[in-house]
Order: sequence, then C-alpha cells, then structure tokens
Amino acid sequence: MGSAVRKGKAVLPAEQAARPGREQPPRAATEDYHHEAQNANNGQAITASCKNKDTDLQFKIQAYIDKNTVMIFSNTACSLSAKVKELFKSMSVPYCSLELDQTEDGQKLQDVLYELTMETSVPIVFVQQKQIGDYEKTLKAHKEGKIQKLLETKGHDHMQDSYDYDLIVIGGGSGGLAASKEAAKYGKKVMVLDYVTPTPQGTRWGLGGTCVNVGCIPKKLMHQAALLGQALQDSRKFGWQFEEKAVKHSWETMTEAVQNYIGSLNWGYRVSLREKKVTYENAFGEFVAPHTIKATNNKGKEKFYTAEKFLIATGERPRYLGVPGDKEYCITSDDLFSLPYCPGKTLVVGASYVALECAGFLAGLGLDVTVMVRSILLRGFDQEMANKIGEHMEEHGVKFIKEFVPIKVEQIEEGTPGKLKVIAQSTDGREIIEGEYNTVLLAVGRDACTRTIGLDKVGVKINERSGKIPVSDEEQTNVPYIYAIGDVLEGKLELTPVAIQAGRLLAQRLYAGAALKCDYVNVPTTVFTPLEYGACGFSEETALEKFGEENIEVYHSYFWPLEWTVPSRDNNKCYAKIICNIQDNIFTTLSVTKRSGGNILQSGC
Repeated sequence: MGSAVRKGKAVLPAEQAARPGREQPPRAATEDYHHEAQNANNGQAITASCKNKDTDLQFKIQAYIDKNTVMIFSNTACSLSAKVKELFKSMSVPYCSLELDQTEDGQKLQDVLYELTMETSVPIVFVQQKQIGDYEKTLKAHKEGKIQKLLETKGHDHMQDSYDYDLIVIGGGSGGLAASKEAAKYGKKVMVLDYVTPTPQGTRWGLGGTCVNVGCIPKKLMHQAALLGQALQDSRKFGWQFEEKAVKHSWETMTEAVQNYIGSLNWGYRVSLREKKVTYENAFGEFVAPHTIKATNNKGKEKFYTAEKFLIATGERPRYLGVPGDKEYCITSDDLFSLPYCPGKTLVVGASYVALECAGFLAGLGLDVTVMVRSILLRGFDQEMANKIGEHMEEHGVKFIKEFVPIKVEQIEEGTPGKLKVIAQSTDGREIIEGEYNTVLLAVGRDACTRTIGLDKVGVKINERSGKIPVSDEEQTNVPYIYAIGDVLEGKLELTPVAIQAGRLLAQRLYAGAALKCDYVNVPTTVFTPLEYGACGFSEETALEKFGEENIEVYHSYFWPLEWTVPSRDNNKCYAKIICNIQDNIFTTLSVTKRSGGNILQSGC
C-alpha cells in the first residue's frame, strides 16, 4: 500500500500514521545558514504518488521538506548542487541541504525522490514546501521572481506554526532559568535543556548551573565556615571561654550540610519550572540545523525539537593545564565543594578570584595552603586592591610561589587524600622546583561551553581563541533567531546577578515590548577572600586609560573596623577608595577591602 503526497503533507496509511514512538528525524546531515531573516510562499505542490516504496523514507523526506523554508537535496560532488547553494547565498536566504552521497540510505532516498518529483538528478529544490526542481528550473524561477514571491507571502506564519517551542534555552544556570521563567510568564511555550558533563574525577550535579552547585553558593558557605573559625579566636577577647583542644573542624560535616542545601535548591528549581509550565529535560542540547536542536540524555537517547528562537546560556567550565597528570590527579572548583574527604595540604594553581577565594577558606579551616602564581593576582581587577588582598593572605599563613607554573603532576601515594608531587618551572624557564601535596586544585581560568553544541552548523560566530560569543547590545548573535547571555558572552562581566538580569530583560524585550537593556559596566562585584573585596565601576587602571590621568582624582583611606579593635588584629588593613572623573564631577568607582567588604558593595549598590 503506497502513500500520496499533496499540499506538502505526507498522507500515510492509517497503521503507519498511528505507529507509536515515531520521532521526527534530524533536518539534515549537512546544512548552511545565512543571516538574513526568512520570508515565504506560493507555487506548485508535489502531486506525484508513489506505490510500493518504503514509507519511512517518504516520511523522512517529507519531514525535511516540511521543516525547512528552503530545502535542497544535494550531492557533494555535484557542481550544479554547489551552484544552487551559491544562488541562495547570494540572495541571503537560509537553506538546509541534505547531501545524499554522505547520508545513510542516500541512494534509496534519491530513488524515492525520483518517484515523488520525477526529477532525474540532483539538486532538487523546495521552497516553502513547494517543488521548484533542478538547478536550471531554480535559476529560471529566481529570474522570474517566483522564488522571492514564495519567500514574501505567508512562509513566516507557516514556519511559526510548525515550531515545537517559542523558545528553547540551552543551559539551566541562573541566567537561563531566569529567562525561561520570564518568557513563560508572557504565555510563551518554553523548554530548558540542561546537562552536566562529569569532570575527569566523575563529579556531576543538578539543575541550577555553576553558581548554585559549584560556585557562589558553596564558596560563600565555606568562606563563612572559615570566618567562624576566626570569630572563635576573636571571641576569647569578648569573654568567651573554651578549651582549644575541644575545637576542631569536620570537613565531612560541612560538605554534607552544604550539599544538602544545594540539593534543596536543585529541587526548588525543578518545581519552579513546573509551576511556570516550562518544559525541562536533563539532556545535552546540540544544534543540527536551522531552528532545530538535538537533545541527548545520559542514556544516549536522542530527540529533536524546533523553536522560533534559541537562547545559549551554557556557561563555562574550569580549564586544565594541559600537562602530564593534570586531569588524572588534580581537581578543580567543580570537584572541591563536594569532595568527600578533607583535602589536606593543598597547592592552589592560579591567581584568579576562584583561586584566591578557595585558598582563603581552606587556610581559614586550618589547612596548609600554597598558591602558585604565574604573573599577577586578580587580573582585570584593581591591582592596588588585589595586592592588598595578597599581602593580607600571606600575613595569615597562605604561602605564595610567584612566577612559576606546573609542568608535571605525579602520584606518590594513593589515598583520600593521597600524596602528589608537583614539578614546576619558572616563567623565564631558568629554574625547576618540586613540592609534595595532598591535593592540587587548578584555578587557572575557565572556558566557554560553546564548541560542542553545534554552533558551526547554524552559523553562529565565536571567538576561536576563547570560545566566547560576540553579541549585540541586545544579546543577539550574528544569527538573528539565536541569543546568548551569561559567561559565554565576549567582553561581558561573568557574574550571576548580571546573567539573571540579562535573561529577564531579554525575555521582556522579546515578548513584552520592553526596550530596557542590561548594564554591563556599573555592576557591584565582590571577591570573598579572607579580606573581602567589593567594587563598583572601573578599576584604577581602566579609569586612567579611559579618562586620562589629568582627569582622575583618587580619594582613599585606611580604616580599622570596630569589631577588630578588641581582639587587636589587622590594624588599618582595611582600605577604601573612590575614583572620580573630574570632567563630569562624578565618581566612577568605589572599592573597599574589609571583613564584610563584599556585602557592603552588594547591599549598598
């Protein structure tokens, strides 16, 4: 029993149409996308019938035709196929091409295409589900204006009706979740895809992204644990009495409590999505064609979804050194906060805020901590403030090895923790040193999670060196229907509150007629080192570069917090400065280092 194809829809036998579990196939093995908006419809429908052919192949062909404004059945070795693609490129029209010589069952597909279209060779072109034909017919239709007419009528409405979702968000971090819920608030059909690739040590986590699971939340809680240790010492001068030997810290108790809290947040996010009617799938999202994404779950099962718009919010993951033993024996911040044993004597490699924050709370918990620094502390932050943080950490027991980088990590003993030997070389290459540690924590930067999600298949441009995505001031990529927010953005602040704000504002612009854009400059930021650092505005280096030395005035002061006076510690170690642009008679920056400097800036700004 055959099937007829009319008005762009395959009419299948009843038993085939009702077959359960039929999944939509991917749209094409190979495709190109060009960045002008699509238009649409009018022309000849397919009217040929086909008897005694594989219905599944017909269904597959019809799915390609139905889901793409311009569909080209092609062959990589065919010069006419190349010419017809160039024609659509010259028109700045997106198209999807299926290369039959590179596709499983390609010859069978071509045979079925012949039965359906009576075209004897490729390319075979469809526009708005209407058959145009081979290269010569397509060129003729273009010259006569028929293709443009098809693209200018009602194709947009057809495609919009055929999408599975209004918005698919790739990434279930703070920004992605905020955007998805905001879009759903305006009646849009939204899906969130989130998947955590396990670390080399096997660590994985739940919904919520870096901040909730392996970033801000556990970091600040463990920072608080370290501050409580310092408060215990201060409390003696305030009259508290206790035996020193009776006071000890349990890493296991702390991590269990922290992870229990994080688990409650993971569950809360899932409940919130359900309440907002946002579809959530724990699956890895990868673009396979324009407006089409493949979702692969942890069992390898694949599903395909289409959407009118997409939002990339995949964030970043820690970078490894690329030296022998780094992935085998080292951990990153992705592993530290759920580490089931106390890390012991620890080498922290890096001078980022992640490195210094982790080194600070580990030392505050009583561990032997060394920080290995390649160049400067807190690159991108005000260097005067950064150096004061480093000096304070050294005064409180953190050791620094400066201008060295590891070149090899070896395991000496297994265990929890075991024992590792680190071989490091000076940055000038003249000196080699060795050291033994229980744990090596890498915090040498983070890489954007953009290289494995199929951006090349839909034409989204990235910075090839960093993987970051350039966007407009409205978070739009070079592909009009794809947006990006959060840590994947090139040249933007990598802060959770910024991603949340950007996600909400984006959804409001897309679906509520709003115009407000995210401010990426005047944002309070904090570093939760033992001497906390908070700032809003430009670093002094950036202010000098932007406004000129002659236009800058810096007002600064050392101070001694009242709560530190009774225990008589860290006299005049806190520091604040205001940087003013005297041309405009306004201040551009407020920076504070203090026991609660982070909270001062977060609350005050």
